Amino acid sequence: MEDETTHGPGSSPEAEARRKAVRASHQPKGLVIVNTGNGKGKTTAALGILLRAWGRNMRVGGVQFIKHEQAKFGELRALERMGITLTPLGDGFTWTSRNLDETQARALHGWELAKQQIASGDFDVFLLDEFTYVMHYGWVPAAEVVAWLKANKPPMLHLIITGRYAPPELIEYADLVTEMQEVKHPFRDQGIRAQPGIEY
Repeated sequence: MEDETTHGPGSSPEAEARRKAVRASHQPKGLVIVNTGNGKGKTTAALGILLRAWGRNMRVGGVQFIKHEQAKFGELRALERMGITLTPLGDGFTWTSRNLDETQARALHGWELAKQQIASGDFDVFLLDEFTYVMHYGWVPAAEVVAWLKANKPPMLHLIITGRYAPPELIEYADLVTEMQEVKHPFRDQGIRAQPGIEY
């Protein structure tokens, strides 16, 4: 039996050797981070990274693909005060939207804008909020997105992508993937509507 005081709880000599090797190599890399799943908190977690990076004097920005371009949610108001631009370009799309052509056109415009900003070298951390829907609905094929990112994303740029239905190609390409799982929901379980400061 391994001595936990030597290797830490649940550790093994092989795991400890891997950790030492990683610490010794210390190869920084711009990560591709995906927050997906049916639970709440995907955008909120991404905003936490933006906040942390801003606190480190990193250049932060992003594009929101679904939220209405006139949206003034609490996070947008806070980011504006901090000098961070997170641009909403959507039309408030929901699954019952009547004009999906308009939604698709806005999404494609958002992807073109995002590509320019990603490739510009002006950012250290960049968020593509609710971008998985653009791929899920086939407006931009996931394989095309991944190929473009492989060819054009600056090596040290941290890129965060959020939304349900993250496609397999994106999951395979990403460095960190978190799936949010809903266990309880105040609206579904108690009929409590969205709360300011919590949902918007």
